[in-house]
Amino acid sequence: MWVGQTFYFTWLDGQFSKLEAAKRAAGDGKPPALWMVHSGGFYTVEKQPSLGVPPDQIRWFRWEAAMTWLSGMVLLFLLYYFGGGMIDVDVADISQGKGIALGLSVLVFGWVLYDLAARSALAKSAAGFAMFSLIVIAAIAWGLAHVFSGRAAYIHVGALLGTIMTVNVWERILPAQRKMIAAAASGAGFDAALGAQAKLRSKHNTFMAVPVVFIMLSNHFPVATYGNTYGWEILVALVLLGWGAAAVIRRA
Repeated sequence: MWVGQTFYFTWLDGQFSKLEAAKRAAGDGKPPALWMVHSGGFYTVEKQPSLGVPPDQIRWFRWEAAMTWLSGMVLLFLLYYFGGGMIDVDVADISQGKGIALGLSVLVFGWVLYDLAARSALAKSAAGFAMFSLIVIAAIAWGLAHVFSGRAAYIHVGALLGTIMTVNVWERILPAQRKMIAAAASGAGFDAALGAQAKLRSKHNTFMAVPVVFIMLSNHFPVATYGNTYGWEILVALVLLGWGAAAVIRRA
């Protein structure tokens, strides 16, 4: 549900941008409407310039993200931290405690590094930010592949991306939306920079979602992924492939 909603609303935003540009070119000042057909009915969506209902009638999309991340973390603890899937003594003979500390540190400091980069001037260049992200992901994948089992290295990269996506929703997107709703309800102005940052984080989430799904699927193909001689390189390639697939889906 979370992945589907992420791409749906990103797709909606892209379609409205096209419609708004076409209407401006034609000198049409009417708000654009997007018509869709599904399951035997017709649906229309309009992008409103202001809030037309009380704030308590707004539908939030947040619990899907929380439940996805929480269920993933439960599985991470059960299968890797409390199970035997994390340490491979042929890779590195470390204790379970050190492995857990390292795994959780990757999630925490990975988010901090991403958040700092997303708020810096680097984020103004999509290509520059993508290159920086790929280098960091490659470095993390390489490092984890020399400490954890191949399967655990893959899952921790996926858990990092999923954690970034979840914290984006709860700590960067939702607070901006709350301020936007409060400003609209009171008739006050809204800081456009907050909306732009929330939109950027939502865009980033769409590009992280597909690699996360690919990493989840990798568990079923060990010979071609984490069990391969070029395991961490294949992991980086899956991230790149996921970005490409996300770009196509966003425009479909």
